[in-house]
Amino acid sequence: MPVAPLSQKEIEDRLAELPGWSLDGDRLTRSYRLGTHFAATAMVVHIAQVQEELDHHSDLTLGYNTVSLTVHTHSAGGAVTEKDFELARRVAELAHAHGAR
Repeated sequence: MPVAPLSQKEIEDRLAELPGWSLDGDRLTRSYRLGTHFAATAMVVHIAQVQEELDHHSDLTLGYNTVSLTVHTHSAGGAVTEKDFELARRVAELAHAHGAR
C-alpha cells in the first residue's frame, strides 16, 4: 500500500516534537549515545523488534556506544512519510527507556 510523502511544513511540524531528530536531505536522522557498548547493542535489538512490528526498516548503525538511524520510506520513492515519524517516535521512547542521550 503506497504511503504519501509529507510536505516540508508537515515534516518541520513533526520534527519540532522529536528533539534531536533532523532532516538530512530527504531522510530523518538521529544518533543516540549510551553508557556502554552493551547498552547500545541492546538498544539496537529493541529497535529491530520495533522495525519488525511496524514493518518499516531504517538504516541502523552501531558504533562503540552510539546508535545512529537514517529513516525514509522506500515505497514513497525515498521520501519522508508518517511511517518514518511513527518509527522515530518509537525509537525516541526506547532511547529514553535505555537512558540514551
